[in-house]
Amino acid sequence: MIGPASTGFVTGFALILAIGAQNAFVLRQGLARQHVFWLCLLCATSDAILIAAGVLGFGIIAAQAPMLPQIMAWSGAIFLFVYGAMRFWAAFQGDYALQLAGQITRVWATLATGAAFTWLNPHVYLDTLGLIGAISTQYNMSIDRYVFGIGAILSSYVFFFGLGYGARLLAPVMQSAQAWRILDVGIGLVMWALAIKLIS
Repeated sequence: MIGPASTGFVTGFALILAIGAQNAFVLRQGLARQHVFWLCLLCATSDAILIAAGVLGFGIIAAQAPMLPQIMAWSGAIFLFVYGAMRFWAAFQGDYALQLAGQITRVWATLATGAAFTWLNPHVYLDTLGLIGAISTQYNMSIDRYVFGIGAILSSYVFFFGLGYGARLLAPVMQSAQAWRILDVGIGLVMWALAIKLIS
């Protein structure tokens, strides 16, 4: 069982390692130290649901709706463009008093944004329902297949909680409005690049 579990863990970790919209948002919240636990739990659990669905073979459902990927791509691109614009606007205004003072925003707003980054991203479905689901078929429907899925799910929890709480190591760097401005510009660029990639 160690083999399938480690394969699932490495596969899942590799797929979510690249800096994307969801990861950039978790990183920013980790730096701000705002609702990190609940956001990481939301992202990891969402991944767990999709990975479980992919391993159990429900990826076939997506194939029955040929228009779904295009609808998801445009919805995700619009959301990424709007959020990127918000980050550029925040950088332009340069008002980071709340971040520097450590003032907490509402948890539901953070979770709603995190959910949008997760469920409106077509690549999440490709990675979980598609790739992880496809790789898991090498184990047929044996116990090894479920162990593979558990390994992949565990990687999501390790990654997101590691990213969210690990971001605090950068806290000493983020003690100025200029540092937050640079971060927001960088995140804005990532969001717009991903939006263009989704619709291209």
